[in-house]
Amino acid sequence: MDLVKLYFRSPSAVIGLVLLILVLAMAASADYLYPRDPLALAGRPLIWPFSNPRFLLGTDNSGRDIAAQIFHGARISLLIGGVATVISVMIGITIGALAGYYGSWVDTALMRVTEAFQTLPNFLLLLVLVAVFGSTITTVTVAIGIVSWPASARLTRAEFLSLRNREFVQAGRTLGLRDMRLIFGEILPNALPPVIVYASVVMAIAILLESALAFLKLSDPNVASWGNLIGAGRDVLRVQWYVSAIPGIAILVTVLAVSLVGQGLNDALNPRLKSR
Repeated sequence: MDLVKLYFRSPSAVIGLVLLILVLAMAASADYLYPRDPLALAGRPLIWPFSNPRFLLGTDNSGRDIAAQIFHGARISLLIGGVATVISVMIGITIGALAGYYGSWVDTALMRVTEAFQTLPNFLLLLVLVAVFGSTITTVTVAIGIVSWPASARLTRAEFLSLRNREFVQAGRTLGLRDMRLIFGEILPNALPPVIVYASVVMAIAILLESALAFLKLSDPNVASWGNLIGAGRDVLRVQWYVSAIPGIAILVTVLAVSLVGQGLNDALNPRLKSR
């Protein structure tokens, strides 16, 4: 309960939570409000928003309902962001925990691998993976998770370096606990709060990366994603700018919501701020 009170003490965190709930509500209600295939032709192309009550947000340059794509796209973006974040954090935690706990040559080897991944920009490495393994939604999601883990690995390693010689760890060794039990059962729960907070950053980046891929027509064209809609509007950007602007606003709101929630969690979990 104290954590909840600390979280709701921040107005920006509350705003972020409200926005995130709205996006989740859009994703949950997509099948009820727009039961048809969102990529099916619905009307004549390029109907402006609010000019036709049947298409409140208008239609794109193929005649597909933009509102339907926005609601169904919320589900795709949240799914990609959530799954990619889980993959990224799991890889990062595993590598960071082993490096921080064992130190020595294990730490050196794992950190060299981490640095190798950080040598190339995330998006460039993502383009390589998508070019090699294809652009299905599953491949894109896994690829985003694979390119996003180094920062969480370094964060986990730093936490383990500060915790591995604490009294409770020494007591566990004295009791004969195995290394895996100490790493994942004793140290990791104490190292998780900053990693959980950083997961919100990974999720926001994952949504942006998928949108960038879709804008370049390198994401899965068979799903209704916000990035695909922005990419479709690129050809008519000067005259029918709303085709790209509406999904762009949806991405902005979602990324802002996730970032504000993460910042709120950071403020609530930060022991220095708890005492204020």
